[in-house]
Amino acid sequence: MDIQIIARDGEPEYAVLPWAQYQALLKAAGINEAPSQPAPAPLAATPDPILPGLDQLRSLREGKGIAIEALARTVGISPSYLAMIESGERLPDAAIRRSLAWELTVPGWREQS
Repeated sequence: MDIQIIARDGEPEYAVLPWAQYQALLKAAGINEAPSQPAPAPLAATPDPILPGLDQLRSLREGKGIAIEALARTVGISPSYLAMIESGERLPDAAIRRSLAWELTVPGWREQS
């Protein structure tokens, strides 16, 4: 199974898995009525100018006193990859942005994916 575990304060909080695998788990559990596949969330037309951008990721992390290694481990990426995101060399995918937003308590990042 391709499962992503999202942790908060070092404890697993969410498990994300592909829709087909979710459906298979429901079937194996004997649950016949599965919710229909959710419609994709509408994309934001323009980002909220009040929200901090990824260029401020390092200052947000340091301001909260979180070591780069700790944040990377919690989000499920390597410290070197997080350093590349912080420096602007790499653009994280939606799942990583949501995880970073959750860990840094920046709700707007979560919702813009």
